[in-house]
Amino acid sequence: MTERNYKKEYKDFHGKKEQRKKRGMRNKARRKVGLKVGDSREVDHKLSLKKGGGNSRKNLRAISRTKNRKKAAK
Repeated sequence: MTERNYKKEYKDFHGKKEQRKKRGMRNKARRKVGLKVGDSREVDHKLSLKKGGGNSRKNLRAISRTKNRKKAAK
């Protein structure tokens, strides 16, 4: 098994401007819901972003990872 090169991975993908912006938006949604670092819950958008939902507080809720994955699979 090969060892991951995290510096290269960050440089080639995670460090790109678009990815930093997306990460910032995810973190902002987590702060709005009140999730702390290490919390096992995730942010769920009641109305998906594709259907016009946004990151407004009334469209966000904290739910378990299992429930969020089941909702996404539908």
